Amino acid sequence: MPTTRTARRGAEVPAEAVAPLMRGIAVLRRLTEADGSLALGDLERATGLARSTVDRVTLTLARTGYVRIDGRTVTLAPRLMELGNAYLSSIRLPGLLGDRADALADELDETVSLAVPDGGGIRFVHQATRRRAMSLRFRIGDLLPVERTAPGTLFATLWGAGEWQAWRERRASDPEGEGFPSLPKRPCPADDLFEERVAAARADGWAVDDQLIEPGLLALAVPVRDPDGGFACVLSVVSHTSRHTAQGLREDLLPRLRDAASAMERRLRDAPPAGTSPSEGALASWTTASKQELGRGFVESLARGLTVVTAFGDGGAALTLSAVARATGLSRASARRALLTLEHLGYVTAEGRDHRLTPRVMALGYPPLSRTTLARIAGPHLSALAGRIQDSASLAVLADDSVQYVARAATHRIMDVDITVGTRFPAYATSLGRVLLADLPPADLAPLLDHAELRPLAPHTLTHRTELEAALERACVEGYALVDEELEAGLRSIAVPVRDRAGSAVASINVAMHSSSRTIEACLEEVLPELRLTAGHIESELHIAARFTQVPLM
Repeated sequence: MPTTRTARRGAEVPAEAVAPLMRGIAVLRRLTEADGSLALGDLERATGLARSTVDRVTLTLARTGYVRIDGRTVTLAPRLMELGNAYLSSIRLPGLLGDRADALADELDETVSLAVPDGGGIRFVHQATRRRAMSLRFRIGDLLPVERTAPGTLFATLWGAGEWQAWRERRASDPEGEGFPSLPKRPCPADDLFEERVAAARADGWAVDDQLIEPGLLALAVPVRDPDGGFACVLSVVSHTSRHTAQGLREDLLPRLRDAASAMERRLRDAPPAGTSPSEGALASWTTASKQELGRGFVESLARGLTVVTAFGDGGAALTLSAVARATGLSRASARRALLTLEHLGYVTAEGRDHRLTPRVMALGYPPLSRTTLARIAGPHLSALAGRIQDSASLAVLADDSVQYVARAATHRIMDVDITVGTRFPAYATSLGRVLLADLPPADLAPLLDHAELRPLAPHTLTHRTELEAALERACVEGYALVDEELEAGLRSIAVPVRDRAGSAVASINVAMHSSSRTIEACLEEVLPELRLTAGHIESELHIAARFTQVPLM
């Protein structure tokens, strides 16, 4: 029987551990616990690292795109989610079962989640939420204690003596639950009550959380078994006492929850086996180039160690040392030291020659970043664009036959385009709207144009449908739209689309200016390339953030 190696609390640091990788992970953990942002001085105090070390670590993390540094403040960036995505991809549960959970949420009109165990806690790896005033949801990746959750009660039914002992030691060392900062503070249930609930769950095959997390919150959970009979994950539905009682929740929803779990189990049985041969990577050469460019400020061993985590995303649940080295481009010795370090910290577990990521990887920035919006993703990139071209830049989405501004970066010029977030304009008369209308399927575009009142808003507004359709066709072919004095006299703007993972234009960005500041030719030669570059940066982060989470547009 192969032996599984996992990190032990307080275990001695291995002699071959990569110290810079440990420091970098400590910085990411402190930023995560601070909800994603800390001043450099606070980060220094929180980690206990020297200021020079914090500066080098954060500079390296900024180079990888995992954080942004704005003056003295360090903020987690959406690209960091690729670490958590690697774990989620390796376990395959969100990809295989996510649509089933979404369908169940639609059927029940309640929030539905998938959870996995992490030591004496659980982490949610997928959620389908309901949009209502009393919204119930957890952040993907947050660590919650088993004793205060329905999924945790079920996972504890599988514990042996060692897991129960570790749980009791954790409760004794942290009676107030300080190790679970994402939860509201309240008295913890007595140990014997949890043990009774676990015994009942073992007999019943389901568990209920009756306001253990916080007053008013209810949850019902059932296991989803893997083909070997173990728990692949736990499926739960979350509601509120204003909609159900604990008994009513069980009576009304348990049969449908079990049916959904059975369908998920069939999906797992029928799924093809995971791949084990990730493609060869050139990440090591990238880190070497960064080191040559930035010198001592770039901690190459930190960047290389984090690439080891991303290697699991395409390679499947388990990878050998050779597979990790091949995927990252690292030498076997470097890959081995990185894996050894990650194993010591609890982010990797080893079974024979195989290595797997653990749910703890989700603690590296995923919870705060899982709530990001497209507007937040775009904000820093719009600011950088406005700074380069010295004209205001905006992000907008289509709202019926209008465009609505959801993010904006203004300049400090005396004469500037004054538009605020939330403003709406007719889509047909704006560059932002034209690129979005141009991306619509004919069946969706025709009704909008049928009901649109093409009024003259400025000297050159297109008011004939045939002219507008020709302009939309050009925008579709050319990938941009330029509007000159159609919304307002003297106003010229140029826009490009922002596309989601499926290639659909979900938003657009533009640069607006007074027509005297740049000619049309200058817009095309100077501004359009910068717009496309910025759209590419936004799309790159959007695609990472939206791989396993929903990213609202605003």
